[in-house]
Amino acid sequence: MNVATTVHKRFEKLYNEKPLLIRSPGRVNLIGEHTDYNEGFVLPGAIDKAIYFAISPRDDEKCNLFALDMNESFEFAFSSLQFSKKHWPNYLMGVVDQILKMGYNLKGFNCVFGGDIPMGAGMSSSAAIEAGLAFALNNIYNLRIDKLSLVKLSQKAENEFVGVKCGIMDQYINIFGKYGNVLRIDCRSLEYEYFPFEFKDISIVLFNTGVSHSLASSEYNQRRKECSLGIELLKKDHSQIKSLRDVTLAMLNDYKDKLDSKIFRRCKYVVEENDRMLKACNSLKEKNLSQFGSFMYETHEGLSKDYEVSCKELDYLVELTTGNPGIYGSRMMGGGFGGCTINLIENKIVEETKKIISKKYRQKFNIDLKTYITSISNGTSVIELN
Repeated sequence: MNVATTVHKRFEKLYNEKPLLIRSPGRVNLIGEHTDYNEGFVLPGAIDKAIYFAISPRDDEKCNLFALDMNESFEFAFSSLQFSKKHWPNYLMGVVDQILKMGYNLKGFNCVFGGDIPMGAGMSSSAAIEAGLAFALNNIYNLRIDKLSLVKLSQKAENEFVGVKCGIMDQYINIFGKYGNVLRIDCRSLEYEYFPFEFKDISIVLFNTGVSHSLASSEYNQRRKECSLGIELLKKDHSQIKSLRDVTLAMLNDYKDKLDSKIFRRCKYVVEENDRMLKACNSLKEKNLSQFGSFMYETHEGLSKDYEVSCKELDYLVELTTGNPGIYGSRMMGGGFGGCTINLIENKIVEETKKIISKKYRQKFNIDLKTYITSISNGTSVIELN
């Protein structure tokens, strides 16, 4: 039985009524890493792994939640919206909180949800929960909230109620995702453009290092600070500069002797990544996957050497793919210091590649490598059971 059917059946058993069924996908980001908070570009795609919601309206202000994967229930009313120590309900309550703050006439609901997005693998299950519920409530109550506003309120739910200062990419691709396409998002203007990713013989494969180094959050904040320090110096001579998005490599090179070497390397990576990202989009237009893949390798090199957010486990996984016919590109994905590498691999060698890399990784680090095979899919939508 698939996840959607299981969610649907549990809903009917709990509430004895027919629900609306929603599919809300996870995501991968092909290229454009650590560029979002520098007002640059990102290139995510919605994937075939998702959270499924079965939901129905109520005529009071009570909300019943059941998390299938944890086999846990939770109830709240609009008058008792407060942070829960269970943690998972906060992602959903945060959405309700935002919709109420926007002044919409909302009532309660019954909801069962569950999915097949691996937790902690960097595929953004949290955004799938937030944007999925926002989409579902918009639908069952005919609130007529436009798509971009759904994205923004879902992000604010995580920023304000959950307390995680995430960017907008994850919620954006969740709502705007489109089968056979990746989405270039301009993190300054929030404008977007679809680019084709229709390579039938290619799988997107994630290799999970199985490690999460404690450096991640403190170093993330440090990188943001280092980028800001670079900008402050450049702005003194170039008042038009608002962020690293406005800086060219030639302009940056003029300041090589004036900037601390570490600050220079941080800024250099971001400037090069924005440029690389735009070129990579042209590669997709030209259906040149080899060129696109080479940009991914360049990104990893920059993240590892200049931005210094990689780790030995990530570097080793990328190294194992290099020069392999049938593997087009590989890089670390996400904040860094652990998590997954994203790889573009020909379908016919995926299983053999998994075996070889898993064996070598186990020998080196004594860690069993988890592998996820995925493909580009649609964003959040209403679905029907077959």
